[in-house]
Amino acid sequence: MQYLVSVIDDTPNSATDAEMVAIDAFNDGLIADGHWVFAGGLAAPDSATVIDNTGAAPIFTDGPFVESKEYLAGFWVMEAPDLDVALKLAAAGSKACNRRVEVRPFL
Repeated sequence: MQYLVSVIDDTPNSATDAEMVAIDAFNDGLIADGHWVFAGGLAAPDSATVIDNTGAAPIFTDGPFVESKEYLAGFWVMEAPDLDVALKLAAAGSKACNRRVEVRPFL
């Protein structure tokens, strides 16, 4: 089963060099153990564009869809046999990036 592990932050581009080294090592472990699917960091929320094409014509709005102090700064998509393994991996990811994370299974 695949899980989305969202990294929560409140400061854009705030990862230290040491955190980046730890994240790279964590990623290498995910790959070696067969849990890696995909991962990425995201630009600051003010770089977002929200598109609403539910009406007659699309509406494009600059900025995030939700104004909040905290935001999604990056993510991992991980393969794990069950939630317990996904939570253990996410805990290690949280330690590596020194940020809180949220774990959600894909449907």
